[in-house]
Amino acid sequence: MGRGLLTRWLLVAAALVVSACDSSSPVAGYMQDPAAVTRGRRVFAGTCGGYCHKLIPGQTSIPYLFDCKWRRGGSDRAIYATISQGIPNTPMIGFGGKLPGGDDDIWKIIAYLRVNSACGE
Repeated sequence: MGRGLLTRWLLVAAALVVSACDSSSPVAGYMQDPAAVTRGRRVFAGTCGGYCHKLIPGQTSIPYLFDCKWRRGGSDRAIYATISQGIPNTPMIGFGGKLPGGDDDIWKIIAYLRVNSACGE
């Protein structure tokens, strides 16, 4: 791949990632902070991935969260609402006010998901 083509591809990929993030949410900043992404990974693994959501795709009724197929909206705010409020009549409970780092941990989970998503692949 030529240098110019590679540069354009990287710019397009970066634009796709940034456009998925709401400018009014802290996710874009957390995506640039390795400590925040690590915190998001740890909370996800201990809370979300430890019980329902998996780190690799597979046959399950629980959505795989790294493929960018968001059933309830893919904006940062929509994902935040789903995580904090839960989904009625499903196993997805609301985590608002229940995580060790407070609701800020929810934003860090979203940053972790965004950094590790397969969007654009």
